Amino acid sequence: MATTPTTTSVTPQGAAAKPAQQTISTPAFISAMVKFNPRVSDLIISPFRPPQVELSGQLVVVPGLPVLTAQDTARVAADLIGTNKRAAETLKNDGACDASYSIPDLARFRINVFRQRGTYAIVMRIIPMGIPSFEDLKLPPQLKEICSLKNGIVLVTGPTGSGKSSTLAAIIRLINETKAYHIVTIEDPIEFMHPHGKSTIHQRELHSDTPTFALALRAALRQAPKVILVGEMRDRETIEIAMTASETGHLVFSTLHTIDAPKTVERIIGEFPIAEQTAIRNRLAQSFRYIVSQRLLPRKDGQGRVAAIEILKSTMRTRDYVQNGEKEGQSLLDAMRDGELEGMQYFDGVLEGMVREGIISKATALGYATNAGNLNLSLADFEEKEA
Repeated sequence: MATTPTTTSVTPQGAAAKPAQQTISTPAFISAMVKFNPRVSDLIISPFRPPQVELSGQLVVVPGLPVLTAQDTARVAADLIGTNKRAAETLKNDGACDASYSIPDLARFRINVFRQRGTYAIVMRIIPMGIPSFEDLKLPPQLKEICSLKNGIVLVTGPTGSGKSSTLAAIIRLINETKAYHIVTIEDPIEFMHPHGKSTIHQRELHSDTPTFALALRAALRQAPKVILVGEMRDRETIEIAMTASETGHLVFSTLHTIDAPKTVERIIGEFPIAEQTAIRNRLAQSFRYIVSQRLLPRKDGQGRVAAIEILKSTMRTRDYVQNGEKEGQSLLDAMRDGELEGMQYFDGVLEGMVREGIISKATALGYATNAGNLNLSLADFEEKEA
């Protein structure tokens, strides 16, 4: 990936858009934004606007950095895309593109460049250089059981920016440390760079190594992996092949942009025509092992964000609900509420615990709750102390 220091002309912050007054290299500009705060998660670069970073879900202006003109953001975009001809062509034809970028010894980035009002804007998601562990992410310890599964589908779901990729990276890291497996990942783009450990890991990137997730997933079935990671289940074909892979003895990991476990099941079933949905329900009921859904919430002490994680596990009861549909009193949420001894947990229960422990505020919990009314009733006896 090209990271040659190129110079970008910029206009001093607060000044009108005039001819460039000073120059700064794109890597130096990006580095300054990253180093502004160790908790920076995203960089936002817009023309005629001070450069901003996202901290704990809020945008903050980076002081001391110049404002870029429209011409400058176009040059920064070109620097970030580099020699990636596919991304450049996609940006030209579709108005937006995804790519990856890195600055040695600092960070890797997942970037999106897009046109707006005839100019270019850039959003960069920071991907840490190291692979996170369960302990780093404070993941529920019962999720370590996933690493001992022999087959089936494990889905990690949540909105964009909720930490799905980090959770999967921690799971793959643990498998890599404890199992002598062949692991194949299919990603868009590759985010965490996994070294070979006890396992052998091959990572394929969409567009540069394969044209589609579905084609790469079909090919993976002939590559003798024990574990397959698919960056995202984007369409019906990918979902169907993933289920086939799980049914033929592979452990398949993937993500979906759904807010909780019940919505994940609905989304998968809804991808198929009505005539096929009964068969798909049967297959999904037998193939899923875990659905892990997460949301990132701001901490009460202001020190970053914390993940609230919902866990649906495959049991006789949950398989029945997936296969035959949910009914009053017989829902996946009911199963998660009752399944604590089996390692399950549900969002609102997790949120209640976080409020009582002083990790998040009651207002934050109610804002992110699945059922705010019920959570409010559960916390009726709770008196919140000032931070």
